[in-house]
Amino acid sequence: MADTKEIRYAIMNGISFGSAKKENDDKEKVRTKARKKGYHTGAHGSASARHKAEIRQRVKKRQSQKKR
Repeated sequence: MADTKEIRYAIMNGISFGSAKKENDDKEKVRTKARKKGYHTGAHGSASARHKAEIRQRVKKRQSQKKR
């Protein structure tokens, strides 16, 4: 059971039930141009990425899209 000091503190300041703060894992998540290029070319194996890459290739090959 909590003592009166803890109960008073909880009444005056409130109780926070938020989750614990997570450590910053940005060092592990490295975004590189190589990964982005792999997505654009459909190289990483995702069906949607392959489909989008195929569409990009078709658009690129259109006569209206070629540089003059």
